[in-house]
Amino acid sequence: MQKIDDLELSRRGLLASAAVTAMAPAIPAAAQVPVQAEGEGTAAVPVLARTSLTVNGQQRSLELDTRTTLLDALREHLRLTGSKKGCDHGQCGACTVMVDGRRVLSCLTLAVMHDGDEVTTIEGLGQPDKLHPMQAAFVKHDGYQCGYCTPGQICSATAVLDEIRQGIPSYATADLTATPQVTPEEIRERMSGNICRCGAYSNILDAITEVAGRQA
Repeated sequence: MQKIDDLELSRRGLLASAAVTAMAPAIPAAAQVPVQAEGEGTAAVPVLARTSLTVNGQQRSLELDTRTTLLDALREHLRLTGSKKGCDHGQCGACTVMVDGRRVLSCLTLAVMHDGDEVTTIEGLGQPDKLHPMQAAFVKHDGYQCGYCTPGQICSATAVLDEIRQGIPSYATADLTATPQVTPEEIRERMSGNICRCGAYSNILDAITEVAGRQA
């Protein structure tokens, strides 16, 4: 059987708690003691890994946080800022680079996953005094306006023509047993992941078509 004193103590504790709760909004924030959950406030210690990449023909060795994306490794560690960070979610294509000849959204892949791989960025395709044919075609056909998406567009376009030459089909390929042809439908489908907010799509198509005609 519970004693009267216990009941009284419980009642007093309840009343005291209610009083403190009611006064809490009036207590200055600086005077309140924060409640810290278990394990909270402990910063995660980064895990570093040595990563070796061949970037634009040059061997580069980096010690990176294993969470570093390929895009951030290129931009922040190697200062190759041609590849752009647009959406950072793989939706716009501005960060497109080529890894071992195939286009990759560098914001969606970790740098450590490409140890030993060969990476080509827009800087590696050509320079102002010696433009890559695709770069020259973009200039000729005004395939850019603000230019932010252009590095990704050019890297993707270059890889698209390689894909077609290798016989890799796309959603627009009518006959999967035949070699894909360089048609406007094929180019539009394969380039659909590269968004140009300025709307220079028709000029981009003209540039890619011209380069494909020279390579045929």
